[in-house]
Amino acid sequence: MSEVTCPDIHIIQRTMFTTQTTHISEAISDHVWRTRYGWCEPGRVPEPSIEAIFDRVALAVSGAEAHHRDDWRERFRAILSDFRFLPGGRILAGAGTSQHTTLLNCFVMGPLEDSINGIFNALRETILTLQAGGGVGLDFSTLRPMGALAHASVGVASGPVSFMGTWEVASSVLASNNLRRGAMMATLRCDHPDIEAFIESKLVPGALSHVNLSVALTDDFMRAVEQGSTWPLVFPLGQHPVPVGGEVCERVWSGDTTPQLCLVHRRIPARVLWDKLLAAQLASAEPGILFIDRINRDNNLWYDECIATTNPCGEVPLPPYGGCSLGSINLSRFVQDPFAAHPKVDWAGLKAVAAVATRFLDDVHDISWFALKAQEKAVHASRRIGLGVTGLADMLLMLGLRYGSQASLDLTREVMSTIRDTAYFTSIETAKEKGAFPAFDKVKYGASPFVLGLSHELQDAIAQHGIRNSHLLAVAPAGAISLLANNVSSGIEPIFAVKATRVVRGVDGQTVTIEVEDAAVRHYRKLHGAKAALPAQLMTRDETSTDAQLRMMAQVQTCVDNAISKPVHLPPDAGPLDLELVVLQAWELGLKGFAVYSAGRRGCETVLAFQR
Repeated sequence: MSEVTCPDIHIIQRTMFTTQTTHISEAISDHVWRTRYGWCEPGRVPEPSIEAIFDRVALAVSGAEAHHRDDWRERFRAILSDFRFLPGGRILAGAGTSQHTTLLNCFVMGPLEDSINGIFNALRETILTLQAGGGVGLDFSTLRPMGALAHASVGVASGPVSFMGTWEVASSVLASNNLRRGAMMATLRCDHPDIEAFIESKLVPGALSHVNLSVALTDDFMRAVEQGSTWPLVFPLGQHPVPVGGEVCERVWSGDTTPQLCLVHRRIPARVLWDKLLAAQLASAEPGILFIDRINRDNNLWYDECIATTNPCGEVPLPPYGGCSLGSINLSRFVQDPFAAHPKVDWAGLKAVAAVATRFLDDVHDISWFALKAQEKAVHASRRIGLGVTGLADMLLMLGLRYGSQASLDLTREVMSTIRDTAYFTSIETAKEKGAFPAFDKVKYGASPFVLGLSHELQDAIAQHGIRNSHLLAVAPAGAISLLANNVSSGIEPIFAVKATRVVRGVDGQTVTIEVEDAAVRHYRKLHGAKAALPAQLMTRDETSTDAQLRMMAQVQTCVDNAISKPVHLPPDAGPLDLELVVLQAWELGLKGFAVYSAGRRGCETVLAFQR
């Protein structure tokens, strides 16, 4: 792209890669491609190999290209080979098939109208989206609190938590006949009168097992906790008069962009609510936390959107009916001479794959089917993509770096900033050819905090040419696709274990137990023998401190315009004070959200089950 003195991007994006043979070496990988991603339906011969899946996907996605379609098919096919780029599961399973399924993993549903018709219309839309294969987020803050007067029926409202049970039933019914579990996120504001019931709703064993929960915490609430002040629990008055003696305040409520007059239902010490949140997280690993003001403040589309929730795993904050296509670069494939005296990163290869993967994910929008017209409209308005990474911990180990060390943090920052800049340059180049995303506003987009943090070269190019995608980066858990890639470390997680037993579902719905070994460890043993002592730099998940995890997350988040999904793994003996310090550190480091995991605690297995 010579106009912005980055000529390699133009060349890299059109590089004719060599397609390599993809080797399935692990039983878990063979199981995953056959049961989750292979196209198999009555009257059709099942796809014979992972190579056939890649052929199908590359052909389908290149169909969005008006020019040089065969060249793009070859480039897309090449980055898929050897598991260098791993598209989201919806793309692998659905692209090029006859199924009416979406190719986007992530959606947020429309505003939940506070009426019976509105509630059940939202439920209908949720079911249609889940049935199409999309994971959904839904903000329940617009529903009246329990006990409030229901004017139409002259009764009282049952509150948002009661209606979450309806969504739980719908999700469980859909999951019963589907290998993929329906993934859902339910959110409630920290100032909603039913927030305490929401926080404690999963303390009952088995409750809402198909729904992830997150509390939307505001800056004001965090300050109230620090200052030890009281916290008002409020709800919009709408068209209703202020009751005699009632206290009111103004809030920009979910589903709106202007302040509304709200009735203060009661006040509680902010610290009481905070302590309940920490206690629930320790007991059940939920609810997670969304730092909602930071999410909106740092949103590239701050001028066009008001975000209230995220996709089920939290890596993509989205507006009503918004969606995002996902894919992960497998970093373990970009280490030259792994475990040698002088291993190094294949920077040229990383840039080349990042450039083509960005184009690939943009094209996915144009070939995807959508369950709702409103989703199609919102998705095309922003053309959000979420290019992320997996295999980070394996890459670090191959390079001789200890996960969480300063050297590993510095290298991770360099890797992520390289992917970020390549993706942005590629999106600008694509905008010159195909046009900017419809909601692009040169002045306002250029004023967003993330864009202002880019190089002057990138900022000038955006102002001159526009950009194809409003957001480009997101780090998903990448659980199933990491298993597919011969069990590389998932996302930006530490290595789970040297060896482990994984329990997965078969095509008949029954569970299957498979032994797995970490990909980097397996490669090391091939080089040095099965009995060789493992590298001193090896850090498994249980050996990695919370501080190391948080600092790694913070480094990655600085280079990501959406968000990242990674639970913080607590030691088994962690108490409320330990957790409080971790959450406050997450807040201070600039993370957009926080989730917790602690082995052996109830609920943690459910949290991980949604990470696909």
